[in-house]
Amino acid sequence: MAARELTGLAPYGLLGRVLGHSWSPKIHSLLGSAPYDLHELEPEELAPFVRQGDWKGLNVTIPYKRPAFELADEVSDAARRLGVANTLVKRADGTIFADNTDLPGFAWMLDRFCRNNLGGTSAQALGGRPVLLLGSGGASRAVGAALADAGAQVTVISRKGPETYESIATRHADAELVVNTTPVGMFPKCPASPLEDATFDALTHLRGVVDVVYNPTRTGICLQAELRGLPYQSGLGMLVAQARFSSQSFQGRELPDALVEKIERQLLRETGNVILIGMPGSGKTSTGRQLARATGRPFIDLDDAFTVDHGITPADCIRERGEDAFRELETQTAATRCGRSGLIIACGGGIVTRRRNYPLLHQNGTIVMINRPLEQLSSAGRPLSQSAGVNRLAQERLPLYRSWADVAISCTGSAAGDARMIQDLLRI
Repeated sequence: MAARELTGLAPYGLLGRVLGHSWSPKIHSLLGSAPYDLHELEPEELAPFVRQGDWKGLNVTIPYKRPAFELADEVSDAARRLGVANTLVKRADGTIFADNTDLPGFAWMLDRFCRNNLGGTSAQALGGRPVLLLGSGGASRAVGAALADAGAQVTVISRKGPETYESIATRHADAELVVNTTPVGMFPKCPASPLEDATFDALTHLRGVVDVVYNPTRTGICLQAELRGLPYQSGLGMLVAQARFSSQSFQGRELPDALVEKIERQLLRETGNVILIGMPGSGKTSTGRQLARATGRPFIDLDDAFTVDHGITPADCIRERGEDAFRELETQTAATRCGRSGLIIACGGGIVTRRRNYPLLHQNGTIVMINRPLEQLSSAGRPLSQSAGVNRLAQERLPLYRSWADVAISCTGSAAGDARMIQDLLRI
């Protein structure tokens, strides 16, 4: 790396090889450790950057957590215990201190989850109790250490080794908590779960699920837990908590616990989708456009996206190929759009007629039903409304809209008014 690229750096940043979109700059800005840049480095560039760069604090992600540990002059107990570092601090004398904040970050989130859902601290809720840890990669080591510190009886499940996914039902049905550290279910391959439904159901003593994946908001394994009435937690809290511990080291000052939850709530508001459902002609598209304009968010009409994806309009597809064929393609379009973040999405009126569409919409968003009186609905250009009749469709779909919706609004008389109501209700 050229010498000029080692000077004039932002004081804080994230090191990795392929970073893509990262939430770290936003989080660290809110924590006070900014400016914060992303640094994608090739392996041969890492040592010069770490040893000679004029940075003050760095976070480190795969594949450089072990090399970062080895490049440091001094390491924390947590980093030494795990053999990897995700935080580097350059001291005033130029020496480099390495830490691992994944361990305390997960421990913080785990303790909060146990206090909120399992009746006590992590040690009180999990001490001496069986816990399944899915995955044996880098994230598993930090999570396993935190679980061990809580006194849990941890069994690591991996694709190969003494304990595999096939052994869960027969050997570990008594597990009281499952923690996922695999990337299964991470955007864009979502929602997916590392556990088959039958395996999940075999865990007859299960009290909760925790996932370190934070995008989407509700991963596949979290959706499985929700469906069965079990408490769950995905990984956004850990992401913010570990950043808070890093930022404290960067800034040399304590940051309050309350700041973690404040940032977590803000990120959820900013990154969650708003999904509009309702009868054909209820104003989903016009309201969605108004809401997108007001919030500065991208807008997607799933019917338009369907046409882009499949080269035919929904109406023509229904007429030429039938409703079943259309619904199958509609699900494909929903799957590719609804895993993304920060969107306003208007759905076709029949999206609710396929149960498997619900987790696609629900995984990363708030579902809003727009309720317009039936006599105000137009069937023009809507083949199903014309063939089945609005009243018949309403009998079939209105109960589904209500059961899927997180929020329902009655039309105000204008798309702008409906958009304002949604914006106020969701505080976006």
